[in-house]
Amino acid sequence: MSEVVTGDAVVLDVQIAQLPVRALSALIDITVIFLLYVVGLMLWAATLTQFDGALSGAILIIFTVLVMVGYPMAFETATRGRSVGKIIMGLRVVSDDGGPERFRQALFRALASVVEIWMLAGSPAVICSIFSSKAKRVGDIFAGTVVVSERGPRLGPPPAMPPALAWWAASLQLSNLDAGQAEVARQFLSRAYQLDPQLRMQMAYRIADDVVSRIAPPPPPGAPPELVLAAVLAERHRRELARLRPAMPPGPPPRPWAAGPWPPGPPFHPSGPAASPVAMPQPAPGRQTGGFSPPG
Repeated sequence: MSEVVTGDAVVLDVQIAQLPVRALSALIDITVIFLLYVVGLMLWAATLTQFDGALSGAILIIFTVLVMVGYPMAFETATRGRSVGKIIMGLRVVSDDGGPERFRQALFRALASVVEIWMLAGSPAVICSIFSSKAKRVGDIFAGTVVVSERGPRLGPPPAMPPALAWWAASLQLSNLDAGQAEVARQFLSRAYQLDPQLRMQMAYRIADDVVSRIAPPPPPGAPPELVLAAVLAERHRRELARLRPAMPPGPPPRPWAAGPWPPGPPFHPSGPAASPVAMPQPAPGRQTGGFSPPG
């Protein structure tokens, strides 16, 4: 997974297309272009006797440019970043800000492909993709695009917002929480019910301590760590949707939570059977805990 930051400062998690998949997609497109070119040469040869040599040569040059540059440019512009090979392999070209590919970007990619793919047999594209963190070829660097996979693993729905923490989550500063930490918390919550109760509690406090150290304000005293993680992820997801769809009317404000002891109950689990409750692990005497620690 990689991060794409949109113009509205929304961080999107995307699956970057890797070099083997892109190479296979390029081979399919090259095959399509080759077949089109062969058909065009046959038509050109059939009409060669009807025109003089200069006009026939000009027609051949124009047709070559249209096939090598016009086909990928027109196809990717019309399909918003997809070609025949990319459709088959489940790939799409998008802008660096996560938006659809524009005509100017498709033109830059098509012009660069003449040199890096057709003239130099794709070696610059392979070398550049290997050393690029987002597997970009030279044309992607000039155009400001990146190729993503649309067939990545489907993520489960975000955890539901705990009602008692909705007021706290609405005031959170989440700018320091990156996509990697959020993904760790999401995977933990989705598999927490499968873990041993003691290990589950230890992981919950460790992950919550890391997440809480990067957000503000801190959670209410005594809040269970799994509920804290669920509230953070649900609020992060809500804000991303709100930025992507600013015209939607805001929902009702969250009801304030009254301070007090948390009611006893089984540990939070987003799906699956609940694990049997266990005693909270107590920190060792004299040990300094982080921003989120078990209740004393």
